[in-house]
Amino acid sequence: MTADNYSMMGSVASLIAQTLRTYGCDPEPIFKKAALDMSQLSNPDTRYPGNRMQLLWKLAVAASGDPCFGFVAGKQVQPVALHGLGFSWLASDTLRDALNRLVRYSRMISTAANMHLQDSSDALDLVILPPSGVKDVSYAPQDAGMTGFLRMCRLTAGDEIDPVYVSLKRPRPDCDRDLQDYFRAPLEYDASANRLSFNKELVDTPLANANPELARINDKAVVDYLARFDRNSLTMQVRKKIIEGLHDGTPHQESIAHSLNVSLRSLQRKLSNEDTSFKTLLETTRRELALHYIRETHRSLGEITYLLGFSEPSNFTRAFKRWTGVSPNEYRENS
Repeated sequence: MTADNYSMMGSVASLIAQTLRTYGCDPEPIFKKAALDMSQLSNPDTRYPGNRMQLLWKLAVAASGDPCFGFVAGKQVQPVALHGLGFSWLASDTLRDALNRLVRYSRMISTAANMHLQDSSDALDLVILPPSGVKDVSYAPQDAGMTGFLRMCRLTAGDEIDPVYVSLKRPRPDCDRDLQDYFRAPLEYDASANRLSFNKELVDTPLANANPELARINDKAVVDYLARFDRNSLTMQVRKKIIEGLHDGTPHQESIAHSLNVSLRSLQRKLSNEDTSFKTLLETTRRELALHYIRETHRSLGEITYLLGFSEPSNFTRAFKRWTGVSPNEYRENS
């Protein structure tokens, strides 16, 4: 991938414009220099080319005169800037659940997003790397991601949420003291990756404001968005078709291939190129929906069986035990 063929959400550009104003800078000439149409910012579906966005970040840093511009921008992130992802994040069951959503749907923010979760014995790390295959990447968007994602964690679970360790790829900036105050954790500079490390017990603690139904609705909104705009990702197209078809029974890859106007062999090959398979997508989609539905105590196991496309409750129970190690009733009692 190159900077010419990836895109970023328009709300990222809105965040840059908003932050420039806090420095007393008029964003309009800066947008013009980056060849970006600022009038499109009011459209929630706007996406801008990645190369233009990289230039916009660099111009914004220069105009503000602050090499820490990205960190300042990230502190101003609001859930609405992430569209459905922001709201499903707030409604997540745990911080692990929220961070899994971030990684799963990161292509919504940037189709070149490069992040993953890494488990260790006592910590869960959110690892954020520069965009895959993109050269000449500014520190600013990575800095914004580090402060912005921590801000989202604090909006979700409380301002007292702190990482246990933070690694940054960038050299130590002049605002080191401000970063110490914000992250409230040991900071490592010139690291191999940007990393927010959280206590494992903390990320698995149930959240008081969890709302599985709201999270599910916004997950669907994200999937729909990606299916419309991330045309290069067959995974999202197939996942959308699976969600739409589950209530009619187990979706078959042949029918989904037909609905997407591709041959079965082409579907299988393209999914393999995206490091997945139809079976994997069906399994993970069912599992994610099952965990949402089972926490909605008003839903019977029979209804959940139907919603997930299983022919019999016993089939759903066997699958649920395979996913979680316990039966649906046991899981519900302990949630």
